[in-house]
Amino acid sequence: MLWKHVDLSKFMIAGAPYGGPIAMIRDDKKVLLLQKQQPVKPTIYLYTSAGKLMEQLQWDKGRIITMGWTDTEQLIVVLEDGTIRLYDIHGEYTQFSLGKEAKDHSVIDCQIWGTGLVALTGNFKLISLTNFSEPRPRLMADPGLNEPPHSWTVIPPQYTLSRHVEVLLATGSTIFTVDAKESQDQFLQQGPFTKMAVSPNGKFLALFTTDGKLWVVSTDFQKNLSEFPTKSKVPPQQLVWCGTDSVVMYWDKIVLMVGPFGDWIKHTYDDAIYLIPEVDGVRVISSDKCEFLQKSSLLPYTDVTEDIFKIGSTTPGAMLFDALDHFEKKSPKADENIRSIRPELADAVDACIDAAGHEFNQYWQRNLLKAASFGKAFLESYNADRFVNMCQTLRILNAVRYYEIGIPITFTQYDRLTPDVLIDRLINRHHHLLALRICEYLKMRSDRVLIHWACAKIKKSKDDEETICRMIVDQLANKPGLSYAEIAKTAHEVGQPKLATKLLDYEPRAADQVPLLVSMQEDELALIKAIESGDTDLVYYVMLQLKRKLQPSGEFFRIINNKPMACNLLEVYCKQQDLKLLKDFYYQDDRHVDRANIIVLESYEQKDLKERIDKLKVALKLYQDDKDHAFEAKAIEENIKLLQKQSQLEKEISGQQFVGLSLSETVHKCIMAKESSKADKLKSDFKISDKRFWWIKLKALVEMREWTELDKLAKSKKSPIGYEPFVEECIKAMQHREAAKYILKCEPAVRPGLFIKVGDFKAAGQEALALKDVQLLREIRSKCGNHIIAQELDAYIAQLQNR
Repeated sequence: MLWKHVDLSKFMIAGAPYGGPIAMIRDDKKVLLLQKQQPVKPTIYLYTSAGKLMEQLQWDKGRIITMGWTDTEQLIVVLEDGTIRLYDIHGEYTQFSLGKEAKDHSVIDCQIWGTGLVALTGNFKLISLTNFSEPRPRLMADPGLNEPPHSWTVIPPQYTLSRHVEVLLATGSTIFTVDAKESQDQFLQQGPFTKMAVSPNGKFLALFTTDGKLWVVSTDFQKNLSEFPTKSKVPPQQLVWCGTDSVVMYWDKIVLMVGPFGDWIKHTYDDAIYLIPEVDGVRVISSDKCEFLQKSSLLPYTDVTEDIFKIGSTTPGAMLFDALDHFEKKSPKADENIRSIRPELADAVDACIDAAGHEFNQYWQRNLLKAASFGKAFLESYNADRFVNMCQTLRILNAVRYYEIGIPITFTQYDRLTPDVLIDRLINRHHHLLALRICEYLKMRSDRVLIHWACAKIKKSKDDEETICRMIVDQLANKPGLSYAEIAKTAHEVGQPKLATKLLDYEPRAADQVPLLVSMQEDELALIKAIESGDTDLVYYVMLQLKRKLQPSGEFFRIINNKPMACNLLEVYCKQQDLKLLKDFYYQDDRHVDRANIIVLESYEQKDLKERIDKLKVALKLYQDDKDHAFEAKAIEENIKLLQKQSQLEKEISGQQFVGLSLSETVHKCIMAKESSKADKLKSDFKISDKRFWWIKLKALVEMREWTELDKLAKSKKSPIGYEPFVEECIKAMQHREAAKYILKCEPAVRPGLFIKVGDFKAAGQEALALKDVQLLREIRSKCGNHIIAQELDAYIAQLQNR
């Protein structure tokens, strides 16, 4: 260990699994003789597993109940008042509270696992929290305690049938299992239990009784697995699992390891130690060493180590390893060994490869791999991938185990952790070069390593922004497609906006670039980049953000102007969603006619007539100011005049609504109301043409069934629309007799067709005879169903044919 003269007995300690860091703070429950150079204020020290100091956190925030680590190597600090702090290994933290219950009654103890915790309050209630990224503390079922439990532990959610955290509380001689809904007594008689620990797979529970017995049961209490008398009435300071197949207990200077069949082994230490359980063993931290304790045959793969190195072993792996030794000594015994295991030679090679993976000492790693390579030479077809992969893995493991890095991870842990997570842990510790080398070695993408390095460089560097930018860009230049957005965001967060803007120029993805520019208040640049991307959704996003922030003002329109795509999209959006904004946009851009068009649309939304006319007058003024829009000005002027007339008509003709109707509809309604004089007045005032007026009057009289008035209209003067419309309108009204009155007033060429429509085939035939049209007569004959008239039509046809 790189630390010097550390008395672990005086500290509260928390060790992270998978070769993770160690957190220590002086235990305020223990009396400590103040020594020179020792800080008076409490300090949390963060060390690697090699005892290398990573960070010091000055502590003055209240009494710490316990500490632990998350799966992502964040330090969890639980305070007496229910406050939870999550620190990264560089001292930055987030904070939240367990709620009112914890604050009012204080936290007296806490159990932590990789993704959550359970706190025990002063009134013996349990508060669970299962996700640190979204902390939602919840009260569990009331266990009904009147005093603190003798000991307690938790089963994480991933190992329970219900997939909810379960708490095991030792009280009296039994244990209560508590979850979110209920507390269940297991009705045990072997207690009280002063220590307990759940195995890494959540299946087994190790219990230490007051009479010094170690008892192992299944966590559902259905199986009694083993009992071991330790002959110590004093409970151990630590009771932890060594993998899933043995239990390790620590008393002052004594470590006792107990196997599943009562096998045991004892180790003694001169100074205090601390045990950190792992999935395949126990890390033992002392003042001068970090050791790894593992039970032989703990997992199937460790059998190979025993098989190869056990004295007198004759397994294929041992024989192959021995053959290499003879070969190096140039002894013929090597050939004899190889021949003796020829059928099992492939298995022997695999055994040596596996054994190499589980050795920490590089000397034995090398020798075992040499033996595997030696054995491969005698095999005609052996897939070397396993050998190559193991060589790769061991190079990585040896690199991270180096004391300067300080991650003493085993092959099993590396396999479970995965290379991706190991890379994350290295970059979190700022070992960027090693992480980059591993990525290149394993042919993995190194983007996240480089991005994290750049962010760390920005946070720590004292150079000017130009130098930092050039340094980052030079390093990342040969990585096409790498995102600069996160790097720029970091620069913005640490107060270097110019650097952030420069870095964003290199961001290849506009979807990442633009939102960040908006958050950095680089509004115009964000809009330019969005337009350059050609993504209309992105342009809309920027404009809506600007609209929300600037509350359409001169600054908003200044940014939009001179950008045709932005202006066009704004118009499209406003026409559907926000006419007021569009009107303001046209106003500032001196687009008076477009603004007038909007005001006209707004006028029709006004229910009050005076307000509608006022808006139309504003639009009229804008149209009049533009000589090219005299027609629109005239139309609006007449519209105002019509609205005023309609308002007057509503006052004069009770029960009728005129406002909002067109001019033709207004005249039509006046005629329908038998106010012909008012209709004539409208014709005069608005200079309605005779043709249009006759059409309106014709339709109204037919609709009213005023046949006498219709006859008067037809005889009043020559019809400007002709008489065919009179016939057609009467036919539509199913008044064939009335229609027939006007057929003879029509042009001769159309009379036969009109007579056919009213069903007078005889008259139609006579008109066709007058026109001397044989073809038309035949057509009329084909449609006629009256036998007598048909004979007359035949006579007409014969008459024309004989001429």
